[in-house]
Amino acid sequence: MQLQLLLLTFKQSATKMATPRLLLFFFFYISSVCIPSSVGVTLRTTDKIVWANEFEPIELTCVIESISTNNPRIEWKKIKNGVPSYVYFQKKISGDLEHRAQLREPANILIFNTTRSDTAEYRCEVAAIDDQRDFDEILISLAVRVKPVAPRCSVPGSVTVGTSTELRCLENEGFPAPQYRWFQNNEELPQDPKTSLKFANSSYIINPDTGGLKFRRVRKADAGEYYCQARNDAGHAQCPPQKMEVHDVDILGIFLKCFAAVIVFFCLVAFVCHYLRRGCFHKKGSNENNYKWPAQRDGVDYGDADEGHFRHKSSFII
Repeated sequence: MQLQLLLLTFKQSATKMATPRLLLFFFFYISSVCIPSSVGVTLRTTDKIVWANEFEPIELTCVIESISTNNPRIEWKKIKNGVPSYVYFQKKISGDLEHRAQLREPANILIFNTTRSDTAEYRCEVAAIDDQRDFDEILISLAVRVKPVAPRCSVPGSVTVGTSTELRCLENEGFPAPQYRWFQNNEELPQDPKTSLKFANSSYIINPDTGGLKFRRVRKADAGEYYCQARNDAGHAQCPPQKMEVHDVDILGIFLKCFAAVIVFFCLVAFVCHYLRRGCFHKKGSNENNYKWPAQRDGVDYGDADEGHFRHKSSFII
């Protein structure tokens, strides 16, 4: 249509005045419209970031928008931890996707059942030797979601009214990391107890990232069966219910324990005093006669104790 209008305009202008400038303009316009320009190979993808659920199929798209070469060389590479490896090379699937994927025309890769090990970057490369731009590539990031397994839950069996306690929940298999929810008697606890009339007086705090459920002051109404649920985009799992009992403060029990402790203390004191009076804790030999005879002077012999008379020594001076 544009070409017909241009020819009509050209004829009208040519009847009035045919100039070289008009002829030159007409030549370049016809060349740009009717003669195709030479282009290189160009790739695109529908999604550069792709999420897939484990054990489900996923297709990585590599669309060839323009190309002149009839039989281009197509390759796919998997890049994990910075290390590339072939996925599609020399017209066949290789590597850890062998028997689990296929190339779909013109250059898409279909993975039949994705696993968590397929999480990586994938690069589509197309080489076209007959094109002016003979090479192009595109990078796609694949992340495989993994459903959580049953989390490990820790619920105290018995707590006392007014004390603090914490319930724990942990799961390490799910990807991305799951969020945690807590249930009491099959009813989900709201993240903020103030938003619910039933739990408005509760003092608990839920951490959805770590799975902790902490009670600052336990009430009688907090008794019941508890279980935790771990959830992400791939699914959810939960632990078996566990019962938590809440008891009143045992004043009589506390009194009896204190009374027993006082009795034990006084018995111990009486035992120590009794043995102190008997001298059982004195040092051995403390009652023995420690009298020491005076030392004898040099040169004087006082004689034996059984002698009946005094005997002078040769050193005695008259």
